[in-house]
Amino acid sequence: MKKGDLFFAIKGDARDGHEFVPSAFEHGAATAVVDERHIGEISGVGPLLVVKDVQRALESLALRARLRSSALITAITGSVGKTSTKEMTGLMLAHFGRTHASVASYNNHWGVPLTLTRMPASTNYGVFEIGMNHAGEIASLVAQVRPHVAVVTRVASVHLENFDSIEGIADAKSEIFSGLDGGVAIINRDDALSDRLISAAKTKAAHVFTFGETGEAARLISYKSEDDVSDVEAEIFGKRISYRIGAPGKHLALNSLAALLVAVAFDLDVAEAAQTLINFRPPSGRGQRELIETKTGAFTLIDESYNANPTSIRAALEQLAVTEIAPYGRRIVILGDMLELGPDAIMLHADLAQDLIAGKVDQLFTAGSLMSHLFYAAPESMRAAHRRTAQELEEAVLSAIKPGDIVMIKGSNGSRMSRIVSAVKRSFNPTTAS
Repeated sequence: MKKGDLFFAIKGDARDGHEFVPSAFEHGAATAVVDERHIGEISGVGPLLVVKDVQRALESLALRARLRSSALITAITGSVGKTSTKEMTGLMLAHFGRTHASVASYNNHWGVPLTLTRMPASTNYGVFEIGMNHAGEIASLVAQVRPHVAVVTRVASVHLENFDSIEGIADAKSEIFSGLDGGVAIINRDDALSDRLISAAKTKAAHVFTFGETGEAARLISYKSEDDVSDVEAEIFGKRISYRIGAPGKHLALNSLAALLVAVAFDLDVAEAAQTLINFRPPSGRGQRELIETKTGAFTLIDESYNANPTSIRAALEQLAVTEIAPYGRRIVILGDMLELGPDAIMLHADLAQDLIAGKVDQLFTAGSLMSHLFYAAPESMRAAHRRTAQELEEAVLSAIKPGDIVMIKGSNGSRMSRIVSAVKRSFNPTTAS
């Protein structure tokens, strides 16, 4: 809360925002939007705008903000990669004009309208992340955003507990094209379900651009990771360009192609746009790297604690395998449960054992009932410790880390692996890695 803010008393999953109206005024709120049922409890605490439904009021304000805007709007979704793609796209567009983008992962029925209401009328480019757990959610959100460009990064085995098949997930992601009235659809051609996505896109988009190692509009020619950066060579509509991204990861190189196709769609200088990506840094919990100093030396912490699914864990392990370590260092991986995977969750966890071997993992720590299946599927020599919760695993992890190690921590947000990240940082003295 900042002085002069408008406070919406939203009812959340666990708490009701009306509880916090007095506190909002204490912290500088100018006005609070509240519903009729709570007037008796909070009248007199400050200026109130009284509505029947606070959520609907937020959405209504978001629609008005969108109607007043002449900005060029991009909407991005995908099972993996949508936040990093949103960050790269926002960084790139900010070089060319006033850009407004979703904060963190504000991509749901609260985050999307909130991001719209915050968009200044003077904005030149808007970048919105769109998420979902169920069918129909993206359609309602993209109807508010009304993008000129819609991007799908990847379709993967995420939220399977709410879908019968991965094809159902692809159809739900395809809802992002329903917000287009002409415009451009950008799709990952390497995705196994890309034909399904392209078919859906053609019903609403004037143009369909594809990217990837097999992309027609943007194709990755080569990728090399060196000193925590990525050197990329790509072909964009037949023209070769070379550029550097300020973080390692082939998945980032591929997602950067989607960002560059947004530049094409908005008729910007693609080569100039590509050069801005040297300033990209992964958001917190999504691959952020820190050099942790100890009394006897340093080790590298890779924080992937915000989210996890089979596709993103495989991508992280592939990058770990090619990351150089000190001669005396080890690759240590700490994994928490991947959630919302449905009836095949046990198999999807255990199937990652070969990826651990390919990732050259030396020590494996796991937390959670689902990750126990991966722990015991992994080679015995790799198994370090398994515990029921992240909190119970902290001590074992802290006592194992030595100078020269690379320590990667990853899990679904609900598995609370960020606790271990915080414990490591509390125990040592972190400095941002170059």
